[in-house]
Amino acid sequence: MTMRTAHSGQRTRAKHCSELLNAGPTIDELVPALSLLGEKLSRALPAGLSRFSGGEPPLVRTGMPMDCTLGSIQAEIETLAAHTLMTVGPKRLPLLATFEAAPVLRLVDRAFGGRGVVPEPLPDTFPLSAELLLTRIEEAVADALTAVFGEQHKVRTLRRDTSLRQLNPFDKREELLQLSLEVEEPGVTPWSLSLAFPQATLAAVMAVPRHPVRGRARPAAPDPASEPFASMPVSVNAVLVDMTIGFSRLSSLKPGDVLPVAVARSVPLQVEGRTIATGTIGEVEDRVAVQILQAF
Repeated sequence: MTMRTAHSGQRTRAKHCSELLNAGPTIDELVPALSLLGEKLSRALPAGLSRFSGGEPPLVRTGMPMDCTLGSIQAEIETLAAHTLMTVGPKRLPLLATFEAAPVLRLVDRAFGGRGVVPEPLPDTFPLSAELLLTRIEEAVADALTAVFGEQHKVRTLRRDTSLRQLNPFDKREELLQLSLEVEEPGVTPWSLSLAFPQATLAAVMAVPRHPVRGRARPAAPDPASEPFASMPVSVNAVLVDMTIGFSRLSSLKPGDVLPVAVARSVPLQVEGRTIATGTIGEVEDRVAVQILQAF
């Protein structure tokens, strides 16, 4: 007897592992790479900012990368802000730069010989002088990013708007990684800006190590666990929270106020401001601990 098997006409799709499909890096894998980008950017950006900050290169500090969406960015902004859509490389991959009004207006007042006074209340739109200054800041940021990414990933400014809805830089539900930068100058109130990157943009312009690479054996390096290195004390800082807050809100704080704090999913361990490893927060014997996920 010959038996025949009926077919439904549909084939089951083959399932392949992410390695065969060459899936892109996840947000968790991109966080350490963005931390390193922040450190490089803090060294590349001061030269460009010095052209309109009094001639001396300011000190630029970077915060922890935070995951966000366009909606969460909008929710954190309480007053007027400028949002600038930038593109990276020939594929015009997007990234978003955000500048709140108070720091920009403070810089404008200083540029005209003032002490950096912010008008109260803040205007509903940016004056022409602030728009011109924003153009110069955007150029400095774009040049610094190009220096970090390389000329093959040149960064250009596309357009600016005070409304994220009108600007529509990317899908509002897309997961982003945001990097905050704080600019400090002697005797001047620090000001800040932020950069938000879609995963696809970061994955295209940054080297994200995902698997160990085997190569030729290298000469043995000095063992840091042996003397005289082993006895040297090194201060390691675990940065649990790094937040930016407007000066107007900071000056109005009073006992009992509550500040919402977002803890990054990947906590950087730093030695003298340089990230050497990242990990997650946990607990060991009733003490707060950090479990190392990646070391550099």
